[in-house]
Amino acid sequence: MFDPVAPNHPIASAPPVAVLTGPTGVGKTALAIRLAQEVGAQIVNADSLQVYRELDIGTAKPTWEERALVPHHLIDVVFPDQPFDAADYYRLGRRVLADLHRQGIPPLVVGGTGLYIRVLLHGICDDGVQDESVRQQLQEELQALGLAPLYERLCRLDPATAARLHPHDTFRILRALEVIAASGRKLSEQQQAHRFADRPYRTLILALNRPRQELYARIEARVAAMLAQGLVAEVQDLRRRYAADLKPLQSLGYRHVSAYLDGQLAWDDMVTQLERDTRRYAKRQLTWFRADPAVRWLAPAQVQEAVDLLRAFFAPADRVHP
Repeated sequence: MFDPVAPNHPIASAPPVAVLTGPTGVGKTALAIRLAQEVGAQIVNADSLQVYRELDIGTAKPTWEERALVPHHLIDVVFPDQPFDAADYYRLGRRVLADLHRQGIPPLVVGGTGLYIRVLLHGICDDGVQDESVRQQLQEELQALGLAPLYERLCRLDPATAARLHPHDTFRILRALEVIAASGRKLSEQQQAHRFADRPYRTLILALNRPRQELYARIEARVAAMLAQGLVAEVQDLRRRYAADLKPLQSLGYRHVSAYLDGQLAWDDMVTQLERDTRRYAKRQLTWFRADPAVRWLAPAQVQEAVDLLRAFFAPADRVHP
């Protein structure tokens, strides 16, 4: 029998935080709204791209109609040219959770960015390394050589960190190399030493998944829908006002459309590569979530089971243990 307290926190009175996660395209948004309505929760975004304003279609951001059904937090937080990372998410997210708990509102964290979920629930590893000269040198190497040699260097120096980063993730690749150069320590070693040991909440982590071919079909349908909804026009508009090499504009979908607009990819090749890279991203997400033994996996048909789990989890202590 499911015990909503014991598996994830030794103190039953710790404030509760539920999570709904899973790979991209699996159907988290619709299920999250249904679950939040059933248990009176509010949704806290845990998607690293949905924090950016003006990135709507390519991030599959909940529509205004969907957001009207259930209050959402940490969506449209910053503009694309404003810096935002896991540390910023941690600070804002902890503040949102505290506000919801003060009001007696159950928080449902929803998204597929595993690092954001981890730091929100368990704290952040602050390496404290800031070296402007190293950062400038890396930027110069990036301009002269491109990102690929820098990623290869990271693979040699810190393979554990490199393995969890996309080869196009310029910001995090440079950051990991900066930490190594400035401190002499691998970022993965510092994170391992920290072990994300800050655990102020009792947690219930639900992950939605589908059979692989079904998930891949949904990913292809999502890509087609985004393009039909105007993803190319969205990217064109963003590029008129922001530098194309900004971190959010180098993310999944946006960099593919940019390559098409720059004549580097034909339309069919752009679609094929976007579908392929989205499938690869979903596989990396699944690998991340499967490594967490606290995750409870659900199929789309298990809506009522998810509702029951959340109701039991958020129930007052005197109702859970009469």
